[in-house]
Amino acid sequence: MDRFLLDGLLAQARVVCLPTAAGKKGKERITHWSELGVKHFTRLGAECEAVEVIDRATTMDEFHAQRIAEANFVYLSGGDPGYLYRTLDNTPAWDAISSVLERGGVVAGCSAGAMIWGEQIPSLKPPPFRWGSGFNAIPGTAIIPHFDDPPRWLIAVYRAINFTRPTFVGIEGHTALVASDGASQVVGKGGVTVWGKSVKRRYESLSAEDARSKTSSI
Repeated sequence: MDRFLLDGLLAQARVVCLPTAAGKKGKERITHWSELGVKHFTRLGAECEAVEVIDRATTMDEFHAQRIAEANFVYLSGGDPGYLYRTLDNTPAWDAISSVLERGGVVAGCSAGAMIWGEQIPSLKPPPFRWGSGFNAIPGTAIIPHFDDPPRWLIAVYRAINFTRPTFVGIEGHTALVASDGASQVVGKGGVTVWGKSVKRRYESLSAEDARSKTSSI
């Protein structure tokens, strides 16, 4: 998946990994996500560094924002999606992330780093079920990672609310939903399920060769 994203860049990959979603989980988890990202993307041949924007103070720091803006690929780690949204919203760090997208770069994330792109963020903790705001990059949706192994209570919640809330976009492990220029495609080993009041459909990845020349409509 990440090779596919890196190959789409128009220049040499310069990746920044942000462990922001793990910011309240302590130094050990922040270091874990930072080192994991740097090792992974370096192994794929990219220039990579971790930028520890982990709270409101660091997301407001112009020096950190500049480091982000100089990249062409931003990767957001796992952690707490609500904390990630609240920490980034209306900050220089978020403006820098947005500028990477506006210049044709890539912004990607796993788990919490994926969930913030929906209109709303569902709590992944047991009931009472709560909703939070997302950045609404894919309007009318709530993005659910790890969808090949969701907890049983979460499935029950989906059914109980009768989809008066957003359409769910369930992304399985080792799978990415890649959105660009108003179209989307599935890349990776698994699938993506679009589940709303009047539709439930699972989309699978095209072959790596076809994925570079075709876009499956979602």
